[in-house]
Amino acid sequence: MIRHLSRLRLTAFRNYAAAALDLDSRHVVLTGPNGAGKTNLLEAISLLSPGRGLRRAAFETVQAHDADLGWAVAATVETADGPADIGTGAAPDGGRRVRINGANARSVEAMSDYLRVLWLTPAMDGLFSGPASDRRRFLDRLVTTLIPSHSAAVNDYEKAMRQRNRLLEDHGDPAWLGAIEAQMAELGASIHLARTDSLSHLQTLIGQSLDDASFPAAHLALTPLFAETVEPDASAALETVLSESWQRSRGRDRAAGRTLVGPHRVDLEVTYAQKSIPAALGSTGEQKALLIGLILAHARLVKLRTTITPFLLLDEIAAHLDPDRRRALFVALDGLGTQCFLTGTDRVLFEALGERAQTITVRDGRLQHD
Repeated sequence: MIRHLSRLRLTAFRNYAAAALDLDSRHVVLTGPNGAGKTNLLEAISLLSPGRGLRRAAFETVQAHDADLGWAVAATVETADGPADIGTGAAPDGGRRVRINGANARSVEAMSDYLRVLWLTPAMDGLFSGPASDRRRFLDRLVTTLIPSHSAAVNDYEKAMRQRNRLLEDHGDPAWLGAIEAQMAELGASIHLARTDSLSHLQTLIGQSLDDASFPAAHLALTPLFAETVEPDASAALETVLSESWQRSRGRDRAAGRTLVGPHRVDLEVTYAQKSIPAALGSTGEQKALLIGLILAHARLVKLRTTITPFLLLDEIAAHLDPDRRRALFVALDGLGTQCFLTGTDRVLFEALGERAQTITVRDGRLQHD
């Protein structure tokens, strides 16, 4: 049985005052003009996972204008163990709450027991040539699909780092600085080792499919944490090295107004494996295909490591692919054994899917099965 969404309900979400979809296990193609709400629907599904979704928006901004009710997204996930009702929506504190099968969830990460979500959007097309921060966020999204607690660890680390920066600026108590740095070191070691472990497994899987000509393969690496210090591969040792490094660099970091070394500074290096060139030097089409290949490989890895194949949200994915590569993409999606949501303004782009997909027309926040 293919794990799939059989029911989706939106309330006061973006341009949807209310919307309802009942689905079977086939792929879902959303077509309609620009601004109709196709991406908004994908964003709603992306919030059925840890983090802030595919737009990384503050939760209060997804609230529909002039709505009396708070925003909410509810779905029924069909699993081998039976259906599960998952819901998330506005919380009084401006964050969000999660309910599973009618009960308040112990954490946002609890949704990951039932579904995992990956996405590609047009905003990610410049990932390989853009700033390192974009590639770190992309990597952390991949890691979170494998390790749901990773997103919270990254958020907690960044919060602690902001505290450290403020203490340095205010010439705060060295003992308090040491306590903050110890907290950062514990979180930072966890983040870094989760990243390196995930990349190692992903690279192994990519290496097994180098002969697949449909999509180019990537070689992945992280830039070093430290310029001169050997990077420990054990958590306790890495915590010690990070703590000592931050203690030594307090003066330099105070002058810079920020923390200059740590997991928040590493970059994801991506090489086009078949051509042995940096991904950023590939053509626009090659970079798009490389990104698709990465997402497909990671979806396979998540399936292998967690037994839950992630749902794929592919926004405007087909517009810049030639017919042969579109067909190859659809074959690859079928091979994953998951439900994929694809958007586009022209339904002709999805003709090769045929009866393997259900098509929904989106117009002004209204949904209609074709």
